[in-house]
Amino acid sequence: MLLGTYSAKLAENHRTSIPAPLRKDLGQELVVAKWYEECLVLVSKQALNALLERIVGNNNLVTNPVRGSEHFIFTGAYEIESDDQGRIVIPESLTKYGHLNDDIYFLGVGDRVEIWNKNIWDERLEKIIKDAPSYIDQLINK
Repeated sequence: MLLGTYSAKLAENHRTSIPAPLRKDLGQELVVAKWYEECLVLVSKQALNALLERIVGNNNLVTNPVRGSEHFIFTGAYEIESDDQGRIVIPESLTKYGHLNDDIYFLGVGDRVEIWNKNIWDERLEKIIKDAPSYIDQLINK
């Protein structure tokens, strides 16, 4: 399971190191893609289809929401490999999408890693902390 928040640096050449606790569960064959709320998602190649199924469900019909989700994730996805020290290069189009600069966060979120601009995540986290009690109520009353 992927857990925790780790700060990291993004070099000018878009190179960064995946934090060691996340690296061991991810492996070396990875996919990095656009994700929701202007962050990136990082998963092992094997986990990508399971993650997409979680989003669109067991829907065998290729409906507009299914197509849209597939287009959003797959067309902005790149297969990458980490080196022996866990370093990866994030494609420029994704660094632009995620507004990534020098300071970034890797977030372990169960079955995936999200990569965030530090300032954007810090602001978002304040809202999450404030709204957290309402999330459980929404899930229970679903």
